[in-house]
Amino acid sequence: MEVLCRETPDFISPDLWPPNSPDFNPVDYEICDVMQRHVYQRKIYTINELKQRLIEVWCGFEQSTVNMAIDQWRKRLN
Repeated sequence: MEVLCRETPDFISPDLWPPNSPDFNPVDYEICDVMQRHVYQRKIYTINELKQRLIEVWCGFEQSTVNMAIDQWRKRLN
């Protein structure tokens, strides 16, 4: 939080965040969960390391991961 406040002038503090983003859908939440698990498998020490890890995880996503998220969403709809 301190880094975001210091490095991002337009940062909106979490107490002002909506409880659920209208821009997210259930598939987005699943993808974000998978990304988070992969990104934080090892400790991150710098912002640049975080950025690099996010890019690596995103580029390494296989279509099967996306398909799984979509399938889970369809099951919940039923």
